[in-house]
Amino acid sequence: MYLGDYIVIEQQLGPFTFAGESVSTGTPFIAGIDEDKRHLFADRTFPDQHPTACRFLRPDGDLIRCTIHRDSPAQCKFYRCVVMRVSDMAGNSIGVVTGTLSLHSDDPDLRTAWEEAERTRPKHEDPAEKWLATFLQAKGYRVE
Repeated sequence: MYLGDYIVIEQQLGPFTFAGESVSTGTPFIAGIDEDKRHLFADRTFPDQHPTACRFLRPDGDLIRCTIHRDSPAQCKFYRCVVMRVSDMAGNSIGVVTGTLSLHSDDPDLRTAWEEAERTRPKHEDPAEKWLATFLQAKGYRVE
């Protein structure tokens, strides 16, 4: 959602083709909107409501989809959007952890547990996701 500052559209080359740049690397790219996502891309509501989001993201039901998946720049291909989904014991979704190991949740108890995990996680622990998942499971959360 927050790659809008890093992936910019420089020029529209055709109805579904764009010249862009990966700002952090200065790397230009050409991207075509995936044929099966053109109907999603046509709706401008999402980027207008989320100005910091990547301009190529669009909602598709409950999911947010990249509309240039086939042609996405290297930094996007290496970025992991969601590495962990956290639910309460009843199975209700209460948060997600992104590839930057950032928790996105409004649940105060989960946020407190996450802050404790960040304070106590051994810095040499690799992979961090596995340690964090084990920590949250020990606190009574379901982790996928």
